Amino acid sequence: MTNVLILGAAGEISQYLTDMLLKQTSAHLTLYARQATQRLRGKESNRVILVDGDFQDTDRLVQAMKGIDIVYVNDMYEETATNSIVEAMERAGVKRIIAASSLGIYDEVGGEFGKWLIPMSQGALPKFAASAAVLEQSTLDYTLLRITWMYNEDGNTNYMLTNKGEPFIGAQVTRQAVAQLVVDIIQDNSRFIRSSLGVSEPGTDWAKPSFY
Repeated sequence: MTNVLILGAAGEISQYLTDMLLKQTSAHLTLYARQATQRLRGKESNRVILVDGDFQDTDRLVQAMKGIDIVYVNDMYEETATNSIVEAMERAGVKRIIAASSLGIYDEVGGEFGKWLIPMSQGALPKFAASAAVLEQSTLDYTLLRITWMYNEDGNTNYMLTNKGEPFIGAQVTRQAVAQLVVDIIQDNSRFIRSSLGVSEPGTDWAKPSFY
């Protein structure tokens, strides 16, 4: 039995992930979010524990990580929050983390899509890059997901991956596909250790997402 801690559990990807893990695996889940006991009240079960807290509360995170095998982080925007999560994992003795970040943190997006991305990201990429660097410089067994622009489409769980050092390909991907990728990594947890993966949908090597 695998025990998974989902940080930022009220987010859209996290909610898809929660449902998929419950259906596709026997994992037990701890859902951690601000006001989780109110916002996620319907999720509680014999396999799901709810914990109220935020990423900056390191002591609270350490408590939530007791007995946890794998941590999923739904938001890698704030460097201080990532520092807190890394510290908590080190204190709790938890090594495995899967973290959702953004494409473009290594200036790896070229072509017309790369040109479109810079103004559309509104200056957020350096913050994502600094936060990702905290994880990459840690001793944790991380998998960093550099996710392209997202949309929702039930039943569409198609994803493709690119490695760090390769050009990023793909202008969009569904949140359902990202959640499925996380499930797949959790089910074969020896893959992608200390890896940074570009995540997109096959066949979307376009100048911008279809919904723009």
